[in-house]
Amino acid sequence: MNKIKVAFVCVHNSCRSQMAEALGKKLAGDIFDSFSAGTETKPSINHDAVRIIRQLYDINMEKTHYSKLISDIPQPDVVITMGCDVNCPYLPCKYREDWGLDDPTGKGDEAFIATAGTIEKKILDLKERIENRQICSVKHGG
Repeated sequence: MNKIKVAFVCVHNSCRSQMAEALGKKLAGDIFDSFSAGTETKPSINHDAVRIIRQLYDINMEKTHYSKLISDIPQPDVVITMGCDVNCPYLPCKYREDWGLDDPTGKGDEAFIATAGTIEKKILDLKERIENRQICSVKHGG
C-alpha cells in the first residue's frame, strides 16, 4: 500500500510546518507520510518549537528535522499551508487547504503550546478525513 503524501508548507519551513510534520509522523504515520517545506530555508528550525514539541510530545525535532525547500520533498498528494498570507508558496497537488495558523515565533511558550495543540487537532481531523476517504482516497499498490 502506498500512503498518501502530505506536505505542510510555509515560507521559511522553520516553525509551524516543522511542528506539523513532526506531529503528522507521530499521530498519523500509519495513514499518511508527512513532509514539510518552504520557498526559503533558515539555518535552523525554531528552537522554541523544538523545545515545546519535545516537552509535549517527546519528539526530538532537533535530530530529525531541518529546513527544506519545496523542491527537496516528494510530489505531495495533499498540501496544507500554515497561513502564510500573501507569500504562501504554491505546490501542485490533488487537494489543498490552508490552516490559517498565526506564527508563534517571538512570542511566549503559551503561543507555541496553543499552536501545537491546534496542529494536533488538525492532524487528527485530517487523518480521519483521509481514512474515511473524504480526501484523496488511500492508494493501493499492485
